[in-house]
Amino acid sequence: MKLRRAPRALILMAATALFAGSVAACSPEPASSGSPAPGGTSNADAYQALIVSGPVADDATVQGNKWASAVKKAGVLRIGGTETSELFSLLDPTTGQVKGFDAAIGQMLSRYILGDVKTELKQVTVDTRESLLQNGNVDTVIATYSITPERQKSVDFAGPYYVSQAGILVKADNDTIHGVADLAGRTVVTQASSTGVTTVKKYAPDAKLQPLPDNAQCVASVQQGDADAYVIDQALLLNQVVTDNTVKIVGEPFGPKDSYGIGVPKGSDAKAFVNEFLNKLVADGTWAKAWQLTIGDRTNLTTPPEAPAVGKTES
Repeated sequence: MKLRRAPRALILMAATALFAGSVAACSPEPASSGSPAPGGTSNADAYQALIVSGPVADDATVQGNKWASAVKKAGVLRIGGTETSELFSLLDPTTGQVKGFDAAIGQMLSRYILGDVKTELKQVTVDTRESLLQNGNVDTVIATYSITPERQKSVDFAGPYYVSQAGILVKADNDTIHGVADLAGRTVVTQASSTGVTTVKKYAPDAKLQPLPDNAQCVASVQQGDADAYVIDQALLLNQVVTDNTVKIVGEPFGPKDSYGIGVPKGSDAKAFVNEFLNKLVADGTWAKAWQLTIGDRTNLTTPPEAPAVGKTES
């Protein structure tokens, strides 16, 4: 399977493999922070309409939850997230708005608690997510945040709200790597502290693994020829190929299913509250609408996947 930006059919092939290979589930920040409307500026109104169509918790529900009450008292939901994820959370510098699937979930959670969209986005990396939650710098982390036993020692996870598997990114002109079996002896990069590290070690043990700090450095390493391939959640790789024709996705999704969760403070009562919110989004169809607007429309997919079961981590 090859994926390039120019041929739309190839984009569809890669996207289809991603969601067929796993049960996929994948900030408007306040109007003063967010991304170009997924699918183009013509979708800006649709995106805003989606956010304000979400549920709003009644006062008793919020007051009965210590975590949510604190958020409401502060008047803003502080979210640890990103501004560079094409499909999940992307900042449009011309409008100051962040849009995408993760962004939409965070913005709707804000509205669920506050009755209005009031968010504050703090950029996180795979190395800072736990510490920001533990130190109280953010109320929640929504950033394609994989649920793992190690991370659960430090934070609690609501969800999952999206499920992915690993994929392989190579240069557009690479004709020698077609799947995970071809990674043996090759230099493979992935994000340090991400699930990509353990995935490469298990499924491509003969690869020359080189962990790098973040997604941008991993992509650049492939583009510059310093690495032969980049292995990470295919959902994240799809973000790249939607806008970059110098790289492509090859092979089928592989490895364990990667469940994305919403990180909340360890030992707080936030998990149950956020799970109730997610269940409402799934039940009333808002989850599927958010997926279609932010991911489906960008990858030419017209049928939303089945939402993951909230409270049950895929494996």
